[in-house]
Amino acid sequence: MKKRLYPRLAWQGIRKNGKIYFPYLAACIFVVMVYYLIGFLSSDPVIREMEGGAQMQIILSLGTGVMGIFSVIFLFYTNSFLMKRRKKELGLYHVLGMDRKNIAVVLIWENLMTAGISLGGGILGGILFSKLGQLAMIYLLGGKADFSFSINSDILIRTLKTYGVIFLLLLAYRILQIFRTRPLDLLKSESLGERPPRANWLSAILGAVLLGAAYGMAVTVKEPVTIIWLFFVAVLMVIGATYLLFMAGSVTLCKVLKKNKKYYYKTNHFVSLSSMMFRMKRNGAGLASICILSTMVLVMVSGTVSLFLGTEDSLRSRYPRNLVVNTPSLEDGVVSQVNQIVEGALEKYGVREENVLHYRQLVMSGMAEGNQMILDYANKGEFSYTEYENIRQIMVVPVEDYNQIMGTDETLDRQEVLVCNTKTDWQENYQELILEGLGTWKIKDQVEFVDNGIDAMQIIPTTYLFVSDVSVMEEMYQSYPKAGEQFEFWNYYGTDLDCSDETQSLIAQEISAGLQSLGEQDPAFSATTVECVGAERMDFYSTYAGLFFLGILLGIVFLLGMVLIMYYKQVSEGYEDQSRFEILQKVGMTEREIRKSVNSQVLTVFFMPLIWAGIHTAFAFPMIYRLLQLFSLHNMWLLIGITGGCFLGFGLVYVLMYLLTSKSYYKIVRGGNFSSRRQRG
Repeated sequence: MKKRLYPRLAWQGIRKNGKIYFPYLAACIFVVMVYYLIGFLSSDPVIREMEGGAQMQIILSLGTGVMGIFSVIFLFYTNSFLMKRRKKELGLYHVLGMDRKNIAVVLIWENLMTAGISLGGGILGGILFSKLGQLAMIYLLGGKADFSFSINSDILIRTLKTYGVIFLLLLAYRILQIFRTRPLDLLKSESLGERPPRANWLSAILGAVLLGAAYGMAVTVKEPVTIIWLFFVAVLMVIGATYLLFMAGSVTLCKVLKKNKKYYYKTNHFVSLSSMMFRMKRNGAGLASICILSTMVLVMVSGTVSLFLGTEDSLRSRYPRNLVVNTPSLEDGVVSQVNQIVEGALEKYGVREENVLHYRQLVMSGMAEGNQMILDYANKGEFSYTEYENIRQIMVVPVEDYNQIMGTDETLDRQEVLVCNTKTDWQENYQELILEGLGTWKIKDQVEFVDNGIDAMQIIPTTYLFVSDVSVMEEMYQSYPKAGEQFEFWNYYGTDLDCSDETQSLIAQEISAGLQSLGEQDPAFSATTVECVGAERMDFYSTYAGLFFLGILLGIVFLLGMVLIMYYKQVSEGYEDQSRFEILQKVGMTEREIRKSVNSQVLTVFFMPLIWAGIHTAFAFPMIYRLLQLFSLHNMWLLIGITGGCFLGFGLVYVLMYLLTSKSYYKIVRGGNFSSRRQRG
């Protein structure tokens, strides 16, 4: 009989607390399902065998790690809401004769049931939706669907292991709480710690300073190398500042509002503000979590959608022309033979060149220090990561080629240069440029230049130096002692082709075959690179489609987490305020006044996370845009439009959640008493 008692109590505990348990179970089922689904798609042989499928699966494989980490944080956080509501019930068990070991057994059964329902429902849902996910991936890759159905046993076992460990950790945490809490405290758990908090000005000021510093980084930093690591630093600073401001700053806000007599001494504000002051420090963490999750959804969805919709722009930025041939030589004989091979391939397939982009360049690298470029920076030994941000790729181009491409008529003296910088504003305020070992050069002007694709695929910025003629480039090469090790001549040729991707690929293969035969006699031919948009298009689309799919899926997961935290926050506060409003009702407060007080309380804090999420996203926008530039996306207006659209859509969902959760809160706080009063009336 005793053996049946524990599972029955466990099931009754779940069923009777369905208002808080069923959303938790639904969330558990969903995260398990998404974990299996991402794992299945990242290892599915059908997707791997498709063109571009392997690249997409590399992107998706990152999602399993993100889901695992998020699940631990999210489930532990929501579990705290469950335990808060259950402690009083568990304390009652203790009063009725159960010791801590008996209560632990009830929790074990409860955890087994929760884990069984979550794992069973999640894996079943993952298996059922795996085919739909596979079809979505095939559609994004432009492949052909089949009607096969499979279950990945390895991913299934990995899912069981991962979430089995998580549920074991949750069980250990629950039992530890029971053994560390006195029975009397369990019974009073819902009212413990309810004393007016002090306004912590130091924490609020620290949060404001952290947030200001993070915003400053996002707006001012422009170096690509710096952005990569500062982005994560800024994210951590924003998270810390958000928690400090919501936990300490919200208390401070309540104190300030209380001192405002015109605001405070109104029926709806007086009651709502008095209730909030007792719990703002504790519930500030919940509001901060909602804000952070909201920001993550906005940034992730807007970024990945922008990349996917801007794939063609990124592709053209990486490959400015359909066909690009780079020859590591400026010798007329070598260049003419390469041109003959290209012309022969185009003639063979009946395609003419269009929008030809051709220029000669001397390529080197250096480290910027003020208006000086250190070319032999490798001899400095090891340098710090912050120094690495000063590395530049330098491309010296004759002004003749610049004029031909840009349609200008610039002239330069032998010691004059035109400067063009990408990804940085270096040299913007200098009149002279010192090249180590190559003298001092007068900067005539800062100019613009076309993308060459090489700069687009690199993290480090590029500095173009346009000189008077090719002889200056040759003098640079001959006068620099280590030119053979550090300098390279390249002849860049690019052209658009009015033909299909398949024909473009065949032309590129024809040119590569011709260069390979010549390369046996001359290394310059074997080192010549041939790039073709038609051959690379699918790799681009598969990579960005993988990011898009993963971004949408994780965005939905984070949105679910935010919604559940919002729901639990409203429900828990509703139960806390129920007794207060019953007392106020007995002393004459009407239903209308209670409803106004409820709306005042909810509105005062509910939209704070949405507003701050919008502010976070707005300040993060410059840094996000520069990060996307590293993926060759330069369409700012596309990112602005999608980010704005995401915020409006997210705002509508947020308002909907406000209407639903405020209704749940109101039903709880009125406790059915108003309907009984109407009947008596």
